[in-house]
Amino acid sequence: MKAAFFTEPGPPSVIQYGDMPTPSVGPRQALVKMTAVSVNPIDTYIRGGAAYWDLPQPYVIGADLAGVVEEVGAEVRDLKPGDRVWCTNQGFHGLQGTFAEYCAIDADWLYKLPDGAQDRCAAACALVGITAHLGLFKENANLQPGETIYIQGGSGGVGSMVVQMAKLAGARVIAAAGSEEKAAICRDLGADEVVLYKSENVGERIKELAPEGVNIFWETQREPNFDLIVDALAERGRIVLMAGRTARPEFPVGPFYVKQGRMYGFVMFKASAAEMRVCGEEISGWLAAGKLKSQIGAEFPLSEAAKAHALQEGNTLHGQQTLAGKIVLHP
Repeated sequence: MKAAFFTEPGPPSVIQYGDMPTPSVGPRQALVKMTAVSVNPIDTYIRGGAAYWDLPQPYVIGADLAGVVEEVGAEVRDLKPGDRVWCTNQGFHGLQGTFAEYCAIDADWLYKLPDGAQDRCAAACALVGITAHLGLFKENANLQPGETIYIQGGSGGVGSMVVQMAKLAGARVIAAAGSEEKAAICRDLGADEVVLYKSENVGERIKELAPEGVNIFWETQREPNFDLIVDALAERGRIVLMAGRTARPEFPVGPFYVKQGRMYGFVMFKASAAEMRVCGEEISGWLAAGKLKSQIGAEFPLSEAAKAHALQEGNTLHGQQTLAGKIVLHP
């Protein structure tokens, strides 16, 4: 099979596209023929040398996939050849990634893709959709109907999922955007209000739009401004953090605890298979019903994985502002 992989970490140019053996299927696995994959910032960190865990050699990049089941292991009961599926959380914890024509994946991590849902959309919303769902509901922010949420970067990968899921949950959504073009994307996704953070005073605009404060402040940036965030919170407001491993910002302890605030930090790939399945099955339903749209900013053939990584890295780390949404690749 063809695959995009590297043998030594480094810049995007270390990614090779070539032949690798098609993986064999374990008893609890399914062999999936890939139809679409997507790029995530964490993929570029791993390729760049972030030593989160030991990697196989050579290492196939990628976490997300949509495709069709070709074969199942002897102990797999809920999947059969021909089933359309999607997944995320591959390429982590020593597993091979998804940027290949075929992947052998534990059935616990695969979710069926119903009729009416496009493969490219499922791949584009895989990691970011699971991330948004985990952070918004249940043991994290526990968003309730009628609450107000403010989302930094509402047109981005995770942000676009949070905007849509929050609206589906009955919340009032205020999204931040860096341009009128991205503001239009946020509105199209369902945002009730948009703050132009480059040209408007964000703190003042939030107070205008939510005089009592926001119930949830979802931070997607790597360097949070906690003075702004805490000031924007309503009484008993919640902060959600999902980025900024090296960030060490100042924090206004007094104003935070006086408001009886709460703060949630979480990492998607540490969730259990059972926790992710709750998210995945609801996402599949939303995709099939046309209630969840993937914000796709660029598409490439799988052979141009290095080019795709360069585009993602330029926007994530270097602020190039040339991408709104996800990058999807096809075989």
